[in-house]
Amino acid sequence: MAAHRRASGPPAKEMLRDCARDVVAVAEGIREVSARTSSVLFSPALTSSARHRPRTGLAARWALLRTLTNKQGLGGSAIVAPDGVGHLLGAAGEALGRESLAALVAVTSLRLRIAAVLLDHPEFGHDPGMRRLTDAVTADHGPEAVRALRALFKDRGAQRSLSALAPILAELLAIRGLLDEDPLSDETAWALAAGRELAAGPVSGLDAAHLAVPGRGEGAAQAVEPSAQEARSLATEGSFLGFLRNIDALTGDGRVLVQEVRGPDGVLRYVVQAPGTAPGRPRDDSPQDFAGAWRNLFLTDSPYTRSILLAIRAHGIPRGADLALVGHGEGGIALLNLAQDDEFCRAYRVTHVVAVGARADDRTPADPRTWVAGITNRYDIVPALDGPGGPHSNRYRVDYTGPTREFPHCHLLRVYIDHLETVIPQARADVDRALAPYRGPVERSRVYRLRDRARPPEGYPFLAVPTTSLVTSAGPVDVPVRYYDSSAAHLCFPVDTDVARSLLPDVAWLVPTRLGRRALAVLSLYEHRCTTIGPYTELGLSVLVDDLWRPHAYDLAADLLRRADLRRTGRYVVSLAVGTEEARAVAEEVWAQPAVRGTADVDLQGRELRVHAPELGVSVEGRPGPGARCPEPDWVLYGRRGGSTVRTLVRTHGRPRIHARPRLRLRLDGAHGPLARYLQILELDAVRPGFVLTSPRFVARRSAGAVLPR
Repeated sequence: MAAHRRASGPPAKEMLRDCARDVVAVAEGIREVSARTSSVLFSPALTSSARHRPRTGLAARWALLRTLTNKQGLGGSAIVAPDGVGHLLGAAGEALGRESLAALVAVTSLRLRIAAVLLDHPEFGHDPGMRRLTDAVTADHGPEAVRALRALFKDRGAQRSLSALAPILAELLAIRGLLDEDPLSDETAWALAAGRELAAGPVSGLDAAHLAVPGRGEGAAQAVEPSAQEARSLATEGSFLGFLRNIDALTGDGRVLVQEVRGPDGVLRYVVQAPGTAPGRPRDDSPQDFAGAWRNLFLTDSPYTRSILLAIRAHGIPRGADLALVGHGEGGIALLNLAQDDEFCRAYRVTHVVAVGARADDRTPADPRTWVAGITNRYDIVPALDGPGGPHSNRYRVDYTGPTREFPHCHLLRVYIDHLETVIPQARADVDRALAPYRGPVERSRVYRLRDRARPPEGYPFLAVPTTSLVTSAGPVDVPVRYYDSSAAHLCFPVDTDVARSLLPDVAWLVPTRLGRRALAVLSLYEHRCTTIGPYTELGLSVLVDDLWRPHAYDLAADLLRRADLRRTGRYVVSLAVGTEEARAVAEEVWAQPAVRGTADVDLQGRELRVHAPELGVSVEGRPGPGARCPEPDWVLYGRRGGSTVRTLVRTHGRPRIHARPRLRLRLDGAHGPLARYLQILELDAVRPGFVLTSPRFVARRSAGAVLPR
């Protein structure tokens, strides 16, 4: 009977999410009790009573103070008075290492939510952002977890590494509000306002003047011309799939589209089309990138929603006009925010809101006549993290099971378009039927670029460089490839020169650089948390080689004094193992470096370095030992394509250190594949590295490969 009840009950992941919501509600209730208790403790009336009736007044204040600060009460840092003694007591609680009961309960909620995510998407266990978040909330005991999580929220680099988990930001926002030492600060107040805007609806009267925060993201929209190819691809007839294909053409670089459609009844109507965000792809100063979304959630209100509003106003849509809003992912959420605003719906008649890859049934439009549709893939973590919404009238919802569960592939708009044509054609027909007033010729299309004026481009100034687009088997790639948040460790092994030479191509001009009688092999370990080709891990083996044309005995020493672009020596990449198909395609097709897919769990930011790649049978563990600062480790990398050598320049910026006595050990357990085979040939698992270069956090850019006639 019990087994039958479990089989017929709700899924475990839904039960975990429901429990997480209940627990965080309890934490918010505890915080409210703490605030009320603190207000009474420091109220003028009680202060006056303690002065005039010390026997009873002081006893009452003492009881309230113990309730606030005792470990068996509301915790040690639950003082929320705006100034004076309350702040001093709160600071004292922090110094003693105490954490409020609300914070401890909030972290429990986050643990439940992470368990639900990993239950439905076990592949997220290898995601750098999820790993850092899990490490923070699974500390040895509650107070340590709270402090680790609070430090994570303050760390800008960690915010970028958590960017792939943007769908869970609403939950993280609530947790952050409960962890904030000063919940009445301006920053926290605006963060909570932003969280309510994204999680529960916009502030009443959504307007740029009302929502602007001095010195922060004001949002902006500027009309721009699409490229000739994009202009040709825009739909000329109004249809559901036509609108989605328009969005797909504009995805990821901070643009929205407004189209004017002449309906079958001759009425001119307007369709606003908003893309979502692209995982791991910071986009200059656009409010659509994940790093910006994190900061906008925690530091200010939403510039994406406000920028779309400015684009609508710049287009000159007349008041009272019929308006349909179609969006993907976070674009759908931003449009739902607009539909929830009373003032916006008084200015325009929002007839339809269609959100693809975003859950729409937990948001109620201001106009009850608005038809709302939400189409989600059950394997898509973006809408799934919000949990199911309640029943609503005038709603259309499709929650289907797609043929693949790999994320972020299942969240891509082009995948949703393919599924609407092949897996759920009835949903496409239903939405088209609802959008019948917009089935007509498109009379005007206008593209608007959205801006966030509050911050410079991501990675400025080091990564603010000209780029060009190259075509690969995994899609177009902008080069140089930019790395916004990465960690690296380079294990340098002296090896036999003849053995190292056997790993290089059979050409006379590729000769290992000699350090005395030995050559140098480098095992490079990378954790790329935020890049323009998405987050991934990288394990690479290379051999230091001489100048291809005129090798000299002291080239390596002379190169250390040259700029990276003038160096003659370099590292020939023997083998790579990367975590994503995009990274593999770029390595082989742009840089001519032999690469295979292989996932790895990499942690290079603590005192101990840890790499575990069970698919490859490779692991590295140990401490690099004492180190000293060294110059930036810019690199020249070589690969081979046909009869030519390809040279790639890697520029880095961080705080590298060199470790002369590392206590690291490479292990090859059941190793297979080219990388492990070459490591075995060099017998690197039998020795310790001669020295190690580490960069716990750095930014970098890798140029396109230059083909050399050698």
